[in-house]
Amino acid sequence: MNSTIGDIDDRPKHTGSGENDVDDSRDATICVVGLGYVGLPLAVGFDQEGYSVVGFDVDDGKVETLRGGTDTTGDLGDDTIAESEITYTTDPGEMAHADYVMIAVPTPVDENRQPNLDFIEAAGRTVGESMTAGTTVILESTVFPGATREVLVPAIEAASGMTCGEEFFVGYSPERATPGDPEHGLRDVVKVVGGQNDEVCEDIAELYETVIDAGVHHAESLEVAEASKVVENVQRDLNIALVNELAMAFDSMDMELDTRSVLEASGTKWNFHHYYPGLVGGHCIPVDPYFFIHRSKQDGFVPRLTETARDVNEAMPEHIADLTIKALNQSGKTLRDSRILVLGLTYKADVADIRTSKVDGIIEGLQEFDIDVVGYDPNGDDEAMRKQFGVTVQEEIDFQGFDGIVLATPHSEFEDVNLTSAAEAMNDDPAFVDVAGTFDPDDVETAGFAYRRV
Repeated sequence: MNSTIGDIDDRPKHTGSGENDVDDSRDATICVVGLGYVGLPLAVGFDQEGYSVVGFDVDDGKVETLRGGTDTTGDLGDDTIAESEITYTTDPGEMAHADYVMIAVPTPVDENRQPNLDFIEAAGRTVGESMTAGTTVILESTVFPGATREVLVPAIEAASGMTCGEEFFVGYSPERATPGDPEHGLRDVVKVVGGQNDEVCEDIAELYETVIDAGVHHAESLEVAEASKVVENVQRDLNIALVNELAMAFDSMDMELDTRSVLEASGTKWNFHHYYPGLVGGHCIPVDPYFFIHRSKQDGFVPRLTETARDVNEAMPEHIADLTIKALNQSGKTLRDSRILVLGLTYKADVADIRTSKVDGIIEGLQEFDIDVVGYDPNGDDEAMRKQFGVTVQEEIDFQGFDGIVLATPHSEFEDVNLTSAAEAMNDDPAFVDVAGTFDPDDVETAGFAYRRV
């Protein structure tokens, strides 16, 4: 059963000195601020190790849902939430019990692709108003190097009247959450930790070592830990941009060049790195490079390669829409009379999150040619998808009367689609655009589709 407000005992504060041994650290009380895809698994992980855990969120509905034993992320399972002893609350006063406060709030970019740290500043003020002396505050949200000292600490100091390094301490440990990937959960991925000094870093490391089986890496500083997070995703963004650019280039060439076939051939070399073209959505890869770009430009350096990679990956939805139009033309369709069924609207296979999906760019590109677009996704919330994407969303998959399919997000459910039956239900000579290369081209063409893939 979940514990109720007031069940947590007053406990002696840790000093950030690193003098507590690992077994004793389980006497600590931990407050996790922000109960999303990062914060909730973090709270559950520490709860399972016997810590007293407070889970704080400003969303009343989310807190009530968690109190009722329902997993709001879809990754942990309702039983895990129901069996936890976490105190879920919207009362910031509960932070006064905490020896460690871990902040895991969103850090999006704004419409100008500039980092928006409003949630961190707000969390810092809330923590500062509620915490007591001796607390160690650990930021897990993605930020640019320097933000913990420059943004979070001033917010806490202003609200608390305390001085960092004297009455409270700070650390940074970047989240490495991978929604929908059970093999790389909280315990399975090495945790990077950084502190405002070596003693704080050691203390935080000992804490995380009790829940991380894969081990803990001690970063040299807060700034090294912060930079490591953005670099992880800058690297991935660059590599995906390369294969996305190759896909665009090969498609423009006056010959039959299938990108994935080229990559398969290139991949026979022992030191070739395997990446594949596609949409780049989510809360990390499309966002973190902008934190790096922002901070670099502040100090007078323009990271042109990183900027170009972002531009290439942001262009992929339009490219996929163009592929779809070519496939419809190949099938002899009149664009303004065509109907397309888009399969998969979430940002990633087998997850329900639509907030940073890039499928909307495909839909918009098709609608520019007056193509009627309908969506279907077995994981996303139908009403939320209708609102975000502005299209009719099927509650049950139905291929009847469509001229083409765009398989945008390759949920495992789609692997069981009977291609022949789907083609027979559709209008004559249907098109099939397979963004992630889920199906064998020969199988799709044998079923009666004009097939294209990125």
